[in-house]
Amino acid sequence: MRSKTLVLALALGLAAPAAAFAQEGTASGVAGGAATGAVLGGPVGAAAGAVAGGVIGTAIAPPKKVKEYVVREERPSVRYEGEVVVGKALPQDVEIYQVPDSDYSYTVVNDRRYIVDSDRKVVEVVE
Repeated sequence: MRSKTLVLALALGLAAPAAAFAQEGTASGVAGGAATGAVLGGPVGAAAGAVAGGVIGTAIAPPKKVKEYVVREERPSVRYEGEVVVGKALPQDVEIYQVPDSDYSYTVVNDRRYIVDSDRKVVEVVE
């Protein structure tokens, strides 16, 4: 029990400085990491998973200029029956549009905007 408490305290201690510098992609990474960690290791796993997920979420967040471009652009929304999930690739029949001077593209599916990487994987939902 004592080692679990120590691990939890260490994980939370590491999370605090990271939270101070959090970026927009971090929130979804923290939530996903915490959920996965809770399943695998209970409360201690949730804390460690949240830290790892936050780091990963921050690392893959597109630059602010990409998000600003995606919000500005007017493209028609396409209907798609499947689920659009961060980390999952879009099918070839979903049209994507290149963001100039960037490695990112975007699409508008079911009236929501998504930023995708060069492998057509959804990186972020633009709200």
